[in-house]
Amino acid sequence: MALTRSRAAARRRRWTAVLGATALAVGGGALAAPAGATSSSAEVRFPTRCVPPPIAGIPPIEGTTTAAITVDKSSPKVGDTVTVTYTITKPAASNPVDLALPADIMTPSGKVVLGGAQTGAVSVTGPKKNPPVPGKGSFPAFSMTGTFTVAQAGSITLSPGDYNIHTGYLMELDTPCTVLSPPAPVSETVVASPVTSPNTRALQLDSASGDPGVRVTVNGSKFTPLTEVTVAGRAGAAETADRMTVTTDSEGGFAARLKVNDVATTGIVAYEGAAWDPGKGAGPAAYKVVVPAPPDSQTITAAVTAGELSMTQAGDAVQLTSVDFGQGGAATGDLNTVTVKDFRGGPAGWSLTGKVTDFTGPGGSIGAGNLSWTPACTAKAGSPSACAAGSSGPVGSGGATLASTPNGTLTGGEFTVGAGLSLDVPAFTAPGSYAGVLTLTLS
Repeated sequence: MALTRSRAAARRRRWTAVLGATALAVGGGALAAPAGATSSSAEVRFPTRCVPPPIAGIPPIEGTTTAAITVDKSSPKVGDTVTVTYTITKPAASNPVDLALPADIMTPSGKVVLGGAQTGAVSVTGPKKNPPVPGKGSFPAFSMTGTFTVAQAGSITLSPGDYNIHTGYLMELDTPCTVLSPPAPVSETVVASPVTSPNTRALQLDSASGDPGVRVTVNGSKFTPLTEVTVAGRAGAAETADRMTVTTDSEGGFAARLKVNDVATTGIVAYEGAAWDPGKGAGPAAYKVVVPAPPDSQTITAAVTAGELSMTQAGDAVQLTSVDFGQGGAATGDLNTVTVKDFRGGPAGWSLTGKVTDFTGPGGSIGAGNLSWTPACTAKAGSPSACAAGSSGPVGSGGATLASTPNGTLTGGEFTVGAGLSLDVPAFTAPGSYAGVLTLTLS
């Protein structure tokens, strides 16, 4: 995985990884793909009733459909558009007549049923594409895609719904198949998060230091209009007894005259609500209480300099395991270890996300949505922040979270991030080498 780095912003780091070329050869060849990751989606089976076209002269068929649902975003935000792929690996229906059906005459369509935090149905359609089907032979596997917009935060389940197989050969015929005991089992779950507005609140002091008991003017901006705000001294991560409340004006601004007595004060904060919340506050703005030195003494000071948010990785290539032509399946490997260092020393956490391109090779491409990962993240001992691994599931071109840390009073530390990778390779992917580009973004 060859990484290249660009700096689009002062606090933003972007890394591009070329997932090692994968070789797929007939018989004992190898299709390299990324390790140990499994998609959050699951293949499910459900009873189905399919009604052959009347011209076939046969009664409805009750059988079992095997299917799976995948998405391009496993952790979307409210308002995001999610692409859904409904793949039927084994239809309950088959060619109802003795006449063989030629290639590329079948057009599937169907529904994916949403549940949990958001309900409804997603319409999905597939391309007019199929291999030849012998007379009375089983219909081949097929995939259908569609999209939906996330309207609610929370866990949203996706279950296979009714589907229809339309054939356009000699005449236009439909074979509708319905789920006998709806809803079908859940095949995929996405966890949607609410949209959070960036915190633009800010503080400015008229002085950076003063004697004990001196009042400092604290000017605040971009707070919620006509809201009570607490202005308080800060001694490291703890608040002091020096505090007051003010009410913002119609534009969210205020000016407070805070009397600072505590000689341990290192900064001043302001926040809405009953307690400090980095999402609804600003600061700390640095402030020092100057205590006159006694006679014949020396004042010794030291400074801690804030650092940067950065990341590095071990190695620049990922080689995936082999997959045989005609069988397909999961080609696996491990993401090269990424080390994140957060030495900023402020209240902000960070997020590491990834997205991948299609895997291209001599036989065409393998879709970006076929790559899944199982993230892992460990914080070095002594790090103020705790690291949370992202959800297991597809990476896709839309992207997914690999790891993150929350906002807090004091954040930072050193973190080791990795992931098991799995590329789902279709059974009859043409032999050859396939490569995709994985981009990791730290912000």
